[in-house]
Amino acid sequence: MNDSDSSAMMRAAQAAIDYRRATATAETTPAASYADIFAAFDAPLPEQGGDADAIIAELIERASPGIRASTGPRFYGWVIGGSHPAGVAADWLAAAWGQNAANVVAAPAASAVEAVAARWLLDLLGLPAEASVGFVTGATVANFVCLAAARSEVLRRAGWDVEGDGMFGAPPINVLIGADAHATVFSGLKYLGLGAKRVTTIATDGQGRMLPAAFEAALNVASGPVIAIAQAGQINSGASDPFAEIAPMARAAGAWLHVDGAFGLWAQAAPSRAHLTRGVELADSWATDGHKWLQTPYDSGFAIVRDAEAHRRAMAISASYLPPAAGSERDPSSYVPELSRRARGFATWAMIRQLGRDGVAEMVERCCRVATRIADRVGREPGITMILDPELNQAMFRFGDDDAATLATIQRVQDDAVAWIGGAQWRGQWVMRLSVSSSATTEHDADLTADAIVSAWRGVRKGESM
Repeated sequence: MNDSDSSAMMRAAQAAIDYRRATATAETTPAASYADIFAAFDAPLPEQGGDADAIIAELIERASPGIRASTGPRFYGWVIGGSHPAGVAADWLAAAWGQNAANVVAAPAASAVEAVAARWLLDLLGLPAEASVGFVTGATVANFVCLAAARSEVLRRAGWDVEGDGMFGAPPINVLIGADAHATVFSGLKYLGLGAKRVTTIATDGQGRMLPAAFEAALNVASGPVIAIAQAGQINSGASDPFAEIAPMARAAGAWLHVDGAFGLWAQAAPSRAHLTRGVELADSWATDGHKWLQTPYDSGFAIVRDAEAHRRAMAISASYLPPAAGSERDPSSYVPELSRRARGFATWAMIRQLGRDGVAEMVERCCRVATRIADRVGREPGITMILDPELNQAMFRFGDDDAATLATIQRVQDDAVAWIGGAQWRGQWVMRLSVSSSATTEHDADLTADAIVSAWRGVRKGESM
């Protein structure tokens, strides 16, 4: 490595540190538009290479104005964790070490650390110790992996080898799914040839929870292999399905129960919230994210499967040039669809080591308190309707009981840049949706955020221009 390469790495590290320090204390965090950043980078293909240090300096200068401050304490636009410095530092090392975490021989440290992090993760979330864990990009791929294992097992029970014979001529699989399921689950069904539209939709209550009676009725009429898909943490309301009621029903019917728990599964790690996911450990598979409430950097997700053999059967890759794992060794590629990938286990290990069981619980509970604090303050303002009492870390508001006023208030909050909050449709109406999921967010940030929302609404109500 030459001097320019060394300088480039040091420049990048210092710029990252400076950025995080500035973002942590910034009063406002505006970001330049896509068009502005595209214009800054738009140029013909370079004919010759350049100096590494100069290139990194150019990248920092041109990209920084358009970096959305999702690591800041008042970013609530989506359920995005704060990329904790400990996880970032571990991820820097993962990139510098350049390990392809596919094979235990190629990357022994990455494989071993992933094995330990997987064991810790299961303990932290209160899930079966015998379950297997695949370290994937996020909940989208985690859902896909778990549903692949589900497809493999329910068809195996029906006498069909889907890995060898594919889906042509396979027994039809019945898929039961709640009416308020997240879009990524449907993506997984599409990728697996199960069809995003060929599902039986289960009615839900006012917060998006599956109704047990409706679930039982659908099970009773389903014939052949069945995969049921529940969720922990509905993306708008934060509510979880009644696992303690539906899991025994699924088990009795021979159905595979999968849980999309991208963020809601982390209620398991917080004693004051664990009742919200009671019975979730009775399911057959679980998908969740690390880059949400565990605060790892992107990309980090976990595909967790009770039946490790079904998991490996659906995912394992073998070739003569890949040395097999021996004895108690663990090949990471046996649990994910990628043969080449970064060593995600290092950041996961670092974050669990940094926070510990108590730290994760405190963080989850604080985020939930912040969501409630903001909701209580904002909901007292005339003309603002709080949609549902926050059950977890999600809050929703409607302004003037009017779509246009609600969207205008959201835009004004974003333009003010004290906090960043987005919108969503809930039960056919536009709402402001607030997600609290960063370890950096405090009760003080809750007060600043509530004031910013109320101020924006008052400006919209008075017809004031920005």
